Amino acid sequence: MSLKAFHIAFVTASVLLLLVLSGWCFGNFRADGAISQAVWGSVCLVAIGGMLVYGRYFLRKFKNISYL
Repeated sequence: MSLKAFHIAFVTASVLLLLVLSGWCFGNFRADGAISQAVWGSVCLVAIGGMLVYGRYFLRKFKNISYL
């Protein structure tokens, strides 16, 4: 597995896990009303944005490297 394929898989898995964590935090916020859960859910959404920006940057930088 190349570095490029590993990064794509890692960024995709990270984004999916952050989506689940964000949904879980906001679900707890709706149930309990704890502000800290809303804050952590928002932090997860910001981290998702950061991961997507990083993934796009990485793909542009290594566009000439194959996936193998």
